[in-house]
Amino acid sequence: MKITTLTKYTPETAARIRELLIQLSRSGKDKGEIPKSWFEEVIASPRHDVLLAIDDDGQILGVAVLSTIMNFHTKKAYLEDFVTDSRVRGKGIGSQLWDAMLEWARAKGCQELDFTSGHDRKSAHQFYLHKNAQIYDTAFFRLPL
Repeated sequence: MKITTLTKYTPETAARIRELLIQLSRSGKDKGEIPKSWFEEVIASPRHDVLLAIDDDGQILGVAVLSTIMNFHTKKAYLEDFVTDSRVRGKGIGSQLWDAMLEWARAKGCQELDFTSGHDRKSAHQFYLHKNAQIYDTAFFRLPL
């Protein structure tokens, strides 16, 4: 098992990430193809990365999308998507990906890792608490543009 940063777009990689994101979706819905332009923009950006957990056969078993954000006081890493294949959960892949995310954030000069998790994702919450993350009581807002 290795954790690597996505550096090149391939249709196969895009399709596999799409499969994993369906597992992450609460409804199990496929939100459609991820545009090649999205991958190209993330790969070119110094503030965003996609980390991949890849087994010895080259199969992508997990993915995390990270960004850096800044406010007036701190530079933070923001975790947007984080999922491991449901067939291999509980085998340490998520932990390896988690450790790589923390290393990524520290290398970018971040002081914190922020992320959200749906109220119903109890097993994910247990994972995060086990990793010493703290739950904050806050409201999340979204405004479509």
